[in-house]
Amino acid sequence: MEIQDRLETLVEAARFDVCSYSGVREVSRAPARFIFRAALPGGGSICLFKILLTNVCTNDCAYCVNQVGRDVRRTSFLPEELAKVFMQLHSKKMVQGLFLSSGVAGNASRTMESMIKTVEILRYRYKFPGYIHLKILPGASFDYVAEACKLANRVSVNIEAPTTEHLAKISSQKDLYQGILEPMRWVKKLKAANERLVPGGQTTQFVVGAAGETDRDILHTSSALYNELELRRIYFSAFRPVRNSPLEGQRPTPPLREHRLYQTDWLLRVYGFTPGEVELALGKTGNLSLGRDPKLVIAQKQSWLYPVDVNTASYDELLRVPGIGPTSAKRIIETRRDHSIYSVEQLRKMRISVRKAVPYIWFRGMLATEKEKQLSFMHELDDLEEPTPTLAGVLS
Repeated sequence: MEIQDRLETLVEAARFDVCSYSGVREVSRAPARFIFRAALPGGGSICLFKILLTNVCTNDCAYCVNQVGRDVRRTSFLPEELAKVFMQLHSKKMVQGLFLSSGVAGNASRTMESMIKTVEILRYRYKFPGYIHLKILPGASFDYVAEACKLANRVSVNIEAPTTEHLAKISSQKDLYQGILEPMRWVKKLKAANERLVPGGQTTQFVVGAAGETDRDILHTSSALYNELELRRIYFSAFRPVRNSPLEGQRPTPPLREHRLYQTDWLLRVYGFTPGEVELALGKTGNLSLGRDPKLVIAQKQSWLYPVDVNTASYDELLRVPGIGPTSAKRIIETRRDHSIYSVEQLRKMRISVRKAVPYIWFRGMLATEKEKQLSFMHELDDLEEPTPTLAGVLS
């Protein structure tokens, strides 16, 4: 198979590996199909060459296009070949970094050896100093994990499902504890021993909806991963049924469910919400509402916290107001050092979503119509899936 054909096949096979939320998309000009733009944490983006080393795989993951036994064209790159292709794209300023994953050809350690050799060629032969995200395959041995951490800016092991029970529904071969969580623990220990290793930290990914899990299952596991294993990011990929697979007839997961999980993850990771607060966003079924922003649901279920005085509230208190994020909370605090906030127009000039925020804030001199909005949101509580918890219930 010609290099061009192998590129087509292995780039297409890599598209289900997520490396950025709302930032992974094809660049509009040729050769666009080989290049993906990933959002950077501090803003901006980076063009990545995102590809599999091989789509040959011995795993039977029911959600995956590359699962064993599925009738697809199989192909591979040798480490030298893939490194050369990447450097050609890089020399033409088409890409700035590499996202390298792979199917499991034979066993995880054998495939990891080829992946690591590819990165070694880039680092040592071609002296490439830029960004590399290297996937760690479930079941890889400690030595390969350690080498990956030396070479890559970021590593990731895909967890795919939140519990052993759910993982067993979509894969008969993967071991959640030994094959997935253990490599994550190794990465944490290696980084703790040498903070210069893998500066971008480690991430993981859930396939949302493939195993019948609830959002509560995903969020509980996510919270544990952040707290115990210090993951930098968690990504969510809405399940899409694959033709000629065991889950072919299963309904696809709504993209909005993926979006709600990202919003809730943002509350945990960036806004500093506690797992208990995030729990309030879940309905009786254990899922987030598709029709409501989770931050709004949480605010409505903690009505005793509002309205918040924008002239005296702490940064954390402001973050819990719908329509106010980290940047706008800092703007409020910076503004009130010089003078009080006394009008909605001032907030609007700070680029605050006044429509969302007004029902939950207060300042001296608010117009009567604005005060009425503070009361109006209470009526929306009747539409929620669960009754509003009592203060005693929340604290117990």
